[in-house]
Amino acid sequence: MSFADDLTTVFGSPFGVSCTSGGTTANGILDEPTDVLAGDQVISVGYVLHCKNSDFGSLVAGDSITVDSTAYTVRTNEAGLDGLTREITLQKT
Repeated sequence: MSFADDLTTVFGSPFGVSCTSGGTTANGILDEPTDVLAGDQVISVGYVLHCKNSDFGSLVAGDSITVDSTAYTVRTNEAGLDGLTREITLQKT
């Protein structure tokens, strides 16, 4: 089985949460914000949604998406290294 065949399982339970934007509802994995101490600097990482390219690949900055019953606004939408997934940075609305 290839990675592409198994994406539904990857974004499913127990880590996947329901995501809805427009007429599309699918699962994704939401990373919560975190701060990383790197020497004398603090690097902040905001909300990042990992999902299938085929589900939310067309979202652009400013679009709305609901993740696990919480409203967010898309900041960026970038392809994952495999071309099958997306990494969407979000801001709570």
